[in-house]
Amino acid sequence: MFLELFPYLSALLIEEVERRPDRVVLRTRVRDATGSCRCGQSSARVHGRYVRTLRDVAVGGLSVVIELSIRRFRCENRVCTAVTFAEQIAGLTTPHSRYTPLLRGVLNQIGLALAGRAGARLAAAVGVTVGKDTLLRLVRALPEPEVGEVEVLGVDDFAFRKGRHYGTVLIDMATHRPVHLYDGREGEDLATWLRRHPEVKVICRDRSSGYAEGARLGAPQAEQVADRYHLWANLGQAVEKTVNAHRSRLAEPPPGPADTSDALEAEPEVVQPLNELKIVTRLREQHAAAHELWEQGMSKAAIGRKLGLHQATVRKLVNARSADDVVAKSLQRAHVVDPYVGYLHRRWNEGVRNAAQLYREIQELGYRGGELAVQRHLRRYRTERGHAPNPGPKPLSVREVTSWIMTHPEHLRDEDADKLHRLRERDSELDRLTGHVRKFAAMMTGRHGDRLEDWITGAEHDTLAPLASFARNLRRDFAAVRNGMSLPHSSGAVEGNINRLKMLKRQMFGRASLDLLRKRVLLAR
Repeated sequence: MFLELFPYLSALLIEEVERRPDRVVLRTRVRDATGSCRCGQSSARVHGRYVRTLRDVAVGGLSVVIELSIRRFRCENRVCTAVTFAEQIAGLTTPHSRYTPLLRGVLNQIGLALAGRAGARLAAAVGVTVGKDTLLRLVRALPEPEVGEVEVLGVDDFAFRKGRHYGTVLIDMATHRPVHLYDGREGEDLATWLRRHPEVKVICRDRSSGYAEGARLGAPQAEQVADRYHLWANLGQAVEKTVNAHRSRLAEPPPGPADTSDALEAEPEVVQPLNELKIVTRLREQHAAAHELWEQGMSKAAIGRKLGLHQATVRKLVNARSADDVVAKSLQRAHVVDPYVGYLHRRWNEGVRNAAQLYREIQELGYRGGELAVQRHLRRYRTERGHAPNPGPKPLSVREVTSWIMTHPEHLRDEDADKLHRLRERDSELDRLTGHVRKFAAMMTGRHGDRLEDWITGAEHDTLAPLASFARNLRRDFAAVRNGMSLPHSSGAVEGNINRLKMLKRQMFGRASLDLLRKRVLLAR
C-alpha cells in the first residue's frame, strides 16, 4: 500500500536517515544503473555524479529533505544534441526543481488560496519553510485552464479602485467558473473575446451600455439577458426618489378635526416641555433656601458657606423677588439659532430630521452660524428637552416606506401593512406607485415578459417622474429586459464570483498586479 502511494520509493535505495531538530534528512541513491535521455536513447555510460537536494512534504510537523545521489550519463545517440544527461525519477524529480511534485502541488494550492504572506505563515505552521515571493512565483507559473465551449456566458465588472479603475470577469454559467478576466470594461474587449467563441448562445449581463454594444458586435447570434437583480435595484432607487419627494406627506395627521390649509401656513406653536430643565429646578431650590436663611437673620457670607455658593450668587438670589426672575435672567442669553427656531420647528414637524439638511436650508435664509449649533439645538427636539416643538406622532422615514412598498404584501408585518394602507389612503400618488411596483414584481417573478410593454406605457403616462424615467430607460434596453423577465437565466452566479473576487483582491491588499489576481480567480477553488 505504501509503495502504491509513493511508487518512486521502489526506485530508491535509502542509505541513511538523519533526524535533526527541525527536519528529517534522507540520503538516497537510484537503484537502476541505466538512464534515458530526452531523445529516448538509454545509456549505461556514467559520466559523473552529484548530490541533488529535494524538499518533500512535512511528516509529523518536521520538514523532509531528500539528498539524492544523481548520476550523469553520456548519450550514445550521435545525432542527439545533448552530450550528457541526468537521471530522473518519475514522481520524485523534475528538471531544475528543488521541490518534489507532491510538495509543489501543496505549495501551489496554498499560494492560490492565501497568496504570499498568509500562505508563507500557513506553510511554516505545517513544517514547510517557504518565502512569500516563492509562493507568488509558483502561482504565476501555473498554466491557465482551457476555456472550452461556453454556451451561456455571464459578464460583469469589478473595481480595482472604485470610481477610477475597473476590470471585467467572464463566467461560464453552466459550471459557475470564471473563464476570463481582463483590465477595463470596454465593449470592444468583450466583442473580441466573443468572436473567438461563436458557440455562445446566451449572455447574462447588467444594464451597462458598453457590454450591450460589445455583445451585439461580438455575438449577434446570442440572446442578451438583463439581470433581474439590477432591474429590481434600479426600480428601488426610483421608488426611493419618489417617496423622498413626498416626505412632507408621510406624517400621519393629528387626531381631531383641523383646517389643514391654515395649519400649513401658520407657524407651529412652541410648546414647553413636560419635564423642567435641571438648571431651572436647581435655581428654584437655591432661591428658596437662600431666602429662608436670610429671613432667619443669617448674613450673605454665612448663607454662602452653608449652601456652598459664591457670595455673588447668594447676593443675586437674595435680591431677586421671585425664583422666576432668577430663571429668566439665567436663560435670557440669545443664541445664534434663535431667529430660525420657528422655521426649524415647522420643518421638524414636517418630518425633516436631518441636521445637515436643515443647516443648509437656514443658511439660505441668512443663518451665519455653524452646523454644530444647529445639531445642538435639534438635540433638544430628539430628547424632548428645552423649547421643543409638539412632537406628535413620529413621521415615517423614507427608507422604511420604500422597504414596505418593495416588500411582498404577505411578508409585511401586520403593523407595517396597516401603516402602508393608511399612507396609500392619504396619498393617491404613493398608492399608484405601490400598484406599479407590485405589478412589476408579479411580472418579474412570474416570468411574464410579454407584459413589459404595457407596464412601461402605464409608468410613462403617470405623473411619477422618477418611475417614468426608470420606464424610459427600460425601453432603451427592451429586448434584454424582456428576456430577463422571460428566460430562466440569472446572473446570480456572476454576482457570487464578483463577491469572491473582491475577497481575493482585498486579501492581497492591492499590492499585486493583474496577472496574479487573474491566476487566483481562474485557478483557485
